[in-house]
Amino acid sequence: MSGSIPVKSSPADPDLVREAKKGSLTAFNALAARHQTLLYNVAYRVTGNPDLAADATQEALILAYRRLHQYRGGSLRAWLARIATNCAYDQLRARKRQSTTSLEDMVEEEDRLGALEDPHASPEDAALATELGEAIAAAVLTLPEDQRSVIALVDYNHFDYEETAQALDISLGTVKSRLSRARARVRNELLRRHPELLASRMRQ
Repeated sequence: MSGSIPVKSSPADPDLVREAKKGSLTAFNALAARHQTLLYNVAYRVTGNPDLAADATQEALILAYRRLHQYRGGSLRAWLARIATNCAYDQLRARKRQSTTSLEDMVEEEDRLGALEDPHASPEDAALATELGEAIAAAVLTLPEDQRSVIALVDYNHFDYEETAQALDISLGTVKSRLSRARARVRNELLRRHPELLASRMRQ
């Protein structure tokens, strides 16, 4: 009877952080590879633009490497998300200084909200879901920065309230109130601009 070959597990985040703080670039690169998708998703939901999100992600990784000594524990992804959020808004402000970009240009046509996609939907329903997803993304981009950040973390990246509070350096109560206001504003924006999309979804 042959014994099974043990599978070597990947190092946990705290172990990689500890090694990275000692100067191991390999350890930091492993952290970056593990979390860069999250950083991009956060940045994309803040900016609504894949190029700005990619630039913000790269900037966030550079800053995370430079500031890793400031990390004192707690949720690593919350700490990284805070950096990514700030970098995303820096990219937006830089873009605004360079040129005025219309809301339509900031919303990619191929963007899809996975939560709204139904693999069994008819072509008509799928088209409506896609249109609704794009309308929601556009409405999110009209939110004030503080509300947009909460939506980006909670609704798009599935952060819980505790992690969101850590990432944005605000209280749990503030997270809940901003999220409530943000969702209400998005809903009102959809009712104002795209009532036919909401009506079609409600009939399902």
